Amino acid sequence: MRPLDIAVIAVYFVAVMAAGLLLAGKQRDAADYFLGKRGLPWWAIMLSIVATETSALTVISVPGLAARGNLTFLQLAFGYLVGRIGVAALLLPGYFDGTQETAYQRLERRFGPVARRVASGAFLVTRALGDGVRVFATAIPLAIITSWSLPAGILAVGVVTILYTWVGGLRAVVWVDVVQLLFYVVGGVATIVIALQIADGSLADAWAAGKLQVIDTGFSFRTTYTLWGGLIGGALLSAASHGTDHLIVQRLLAARDLPDARKALIGSGVLVIAQFALFLLVGTTLWLAGADRQATGMVADAIYPTFVIERLPAGLAGLVVAAILAAAMSTVASSLNSLASASTHDFYAPLSGRTDPEHLLRVGRGMTLVWAAILVGGAMLFRNRDTPVVVLALSIASITYGGLLGSYLLGGLWARARQVDVIIAILVGVVVMIPVVLGIPWRWLPGLAWPWYVPLGTAVTVAVGMLSSLIGRSDGQTAGRPTPA
Repeated sequence: MRPLDIAVIAVYFVAVMAAGLLLAGKQRDAADYFLGKRGLPWWAIMLSIVATETSALTVISVPGLAARGNLTFLQLAFGYLVGRIGVAALLLPGYFDGTQETAYQRLERRFGPVARRVASGAFLVTRALGDGVRVFATAIPLAIITSWSLPAGILAVGVVTILYTWVGGLRAVVWVDVVQLLFYVVGGVATIVIALQIADGSLADAWAAGKLQVIDTGFSFRTTYTLWGGLIGGALLSAASHGTDHLIVQRLLAARDLPDARKALIGSGVLVIAQFALFLLVGTTLWLAGADRQATGMVADAIYPTFVIERLPAGLAGLVVAAILAAAMSTVASSLNSLASASTHDFYAPLSGRTDPEHLLRVGRGMTLVWAAILVGGAMLFRNRDTPVVVLALSIASITYGGLLGSYLLGGLWARARQVDVIIAILVGVVVMIPVVLGIPWRWLPGLAWPWYVPLGTAVTVAVGMLSSLIGRSDGQTAGRPTPA
């Protein structure tokens, strides 16, 4: 790679880490470290949500989808907005009823401590698996740039990310997210401009070739991207990820109040549509520039990073690559902080009886290091490069998202549901979804498109929980009026 590009990447990394540490301030206790003292502005939380949920998966994988397909992936983002509106109306008020440190504390209020730990355990396992894929994805452009091996790139990403995350906590993560999002959006726009300048045709040619198709009105459980699959599957996926996944809920809990949390959540839904559209158009212009034809035999995830290195001017290429890597690290940093938060508050504190905020701060930092080792180790073991990482990561999340969302629906809408019922429902939902998603040891419903995974898992969880409450033995809980879950 050219010296100017390497210099730009190095300066960018140093500047981002310095900004994160300076803006984080001094971490005095666990509330500071995990929730930023519940005083972060809504617009920063909104931008952090967008940066966290898209990051490397959007920046390198979504352009590859469009370069080899069309824009129908955008239908999923329409459902994302619908799901967030539902979460803002129905789930968010419960998070601001009293003081909560994690997303799963409310399940303890409705069902009991075991239900809380089962749900939190599902989050920890799924987040660790999914983010192992994300760390692996981050190493792809780094390997292309430096000619390092993937394991070396994975280790480098892990070491750099842990620095400001361990020191600065959630406040550092959020402010770094804001900076990173702005940079990789600028990088996407610059790529479109350059690609159109060297393209053999125009967007009119892309339209004629069907590359600009956004809507597919057909209803099918096997076609991956359709309007109905996007609206229904995307809405439930977003409801689960932004209403029950502590990675996002943690940010919403850091807002000053419920109205700010709602603005951050719904605003992020609008921005995600715009951002998905931007990076899908990046893929379309890469197709016009012939990047897809030049990448014959190359995995789709490598099309955009390769184009950046080979076709963008010196300096600009370095900036775009730095933005890709930094955006990827934003998700990893967010995951480390949320995994440490759930481990500390859902398991260590209640099981040990230690609730001193300063002590929990030390434990939380230790948990951050433990989870960093787990994510890096998991990424080292990952081998499958045939499936686009954005699809793979969302598919893995779908194993437990249905169970988590179903447990909240049971708590809010089914008065007979008890702790034993929701635990059975979550476990059965996960067991059913493992062969559906991964095909281990066999595959049920072969050909089911992944946007339908969360609707299926949610339906199974709710049905099992309702059935258990009707025929199961009492566990000592009194079924009463449903409370918001």
